[in-house]
Amino acid sequence: MTDPTTGTLSASPPAVGALLRQWRSHRRRSQMDLALDAGVSTRHLSFIETGRASPSPEVVLALADGLDVPLRERNTLLLAAGYAPRYDETPLDAPAMARAKAAVQRVLDAHDPYPGVVLDRRWDVVAANAGALALIEGVAPELASPTLNVFRVSLHPDGLAARTRNFEEWGSYLLWQLEHQLALSGDAGLAALLEEVRGYPNVAALPTCMPDEDPMLVLTVDLVDPDLSLFTTLTTFGTPRDITLDELMIELFYPADDATAQHLGRAATTHGVDRN
Repeated sequence: MTDPTTGTLSASPPAVGALLRQWRSHRRRSQMDLALDAGVSTRHLSFIETGRASPSPEVVLALADGLDVPLRERNTLLLAAGYAPRYDETPLDAPAMARAKAAVQRVLDAHDPYPGVVLDRRWDVVAANAGALALIEGVAPELASPTLNVFRVSLHPDGLAARTRNFEEWGSYLLWQLEHQLALSGDAGLAALLEEVRGYPNVAALPTCMPDEDPMLVLTVDLVDPDLSLFTTLTTFGTPRDITLDELMIELFYPADDATAQHLGRAATTHGVDRN
């Protein structure tokens, strides 16, 4: 069982009240504030957290909704309260996911030759277009095995870090993003990944921060002459009811200057892609 405040595994599964208290503390919500959101009394919430009252599944989900708990962890809360999980985790290749998978692939195809990737909850790459694969061409092969991870390949000294002109700024942002994702999910895998990347010699001294000098942070990569300058966007499914979709993100990179746009435009012409 993962503690959302630390991202570590506890020795034994805590009761639902303890889990809810952990999430509430992590989200910095008072009992009164959360109780009002969930439509229960503060007294009842206090009794749930101390184990003096057993919540119904509807109350568990109302509290989870008020705390913005991920669907995977909502199942954990339900199990801790003695109820069956409510949310399925369907493989993206399953027939039931055909429309969602097609929509994701359509976004990647339309974005090419600009880099685009589909990520899971640990920022492992689920799918990538040709533009994204070109961006990581030549990095150490072991960084893509068994799974290509955005944080690992971007921060490792044998990965994109060696090509990133503004590595101190970009690396600091990535550390901030990794800690932010860990805070949102309480995922033990992300906690282990954070410990791993902080051990890289080029990362150990980096601060963890979101740079705020400019209105938009840009990744500058030494791949061609001139360097490529890119900014990124993250897109998620708006109304997921399945754990797989709840955890999927689409990261798309766009040219941040005219030289990059022209270079990628020439790549589009070469590959027969019409960007107009």
